[in-house]
Amino acid sequence: MFVGIAVFVIAQSLVADAHSCEICIDYQGRSQCRTVSAATIEQAREGAITNACAFISSGVTETIACQRRKPTSERCR
Repeated sequence: MFVGIAVFVIAQSLVADAHSCEICIDYQGRSQCRTVSAATIEQAREGAITNACAFISSGVTETIACQRRKPTSERCR
C-alpha cells in the first residue's frame, strides 16, 4: 500500500513540473528575471511574471501595472 502511494506521489510531482518559463520584465527602471515550473505553460508563465513583479514593484497598484507589462524576454518549454 505504501509503495503504491509513494509511486503515485512521485509520478504526480514529475507531471506537475512538466513545463517551465523564464520571464524577464522591466518596470520603472528596474528589471528582474524569474523561472517557474508548473503543470501547464500558462501556469508557469503567470507564476514567473508574478514572481518577477514581486521583486520590482511595491504595493497593489504597482504590482498590477507590472504584471500587465509585456515581458522583455520569455522562454517557455
